[in-house]
Amino acid sequence: MSSKENSAVSQLLALLEARYALRVLWALRDGHAQTFRLLQDSVGGITPNTLNTRIKELREAGIVNHGNEGYSLTLSGQDLLKRLSDLQAFAGKWQLTQIKKVPLAPPVISK
Repeated sequence: MSSKENSAVSQLLALLEARYALRVLWALRDGHAQTFRLLQDSVGGITPNTLNTRIKELREAGIVNHGNEGYSLTLSGQDLLKRLSDLQAFAGKWQLTQIKKVPLAPPVISK
């Protein structure tokens, strides 16, 4: 990867790593616009101040839009979530490999 590509990935990951950013995007995934209050309820546990900050950052990044009916994903945001859906499939498979196996008891040696 070139340094420009690394920079773009780093910037995107920094945006998505912000607390509740992915939850905001996930709450908007169905394509229906949501009012601030509905979005806050959909995300769950987010303060109005934090939600305002995340919305502002996601709008500035061109991922979320605000229209007459509320907040929704832009075409870029829809594309991002489409690409992240592959992550969901991977996570399900990965989780199965992470299940801790019960260690086997040591063999009993009879004399």
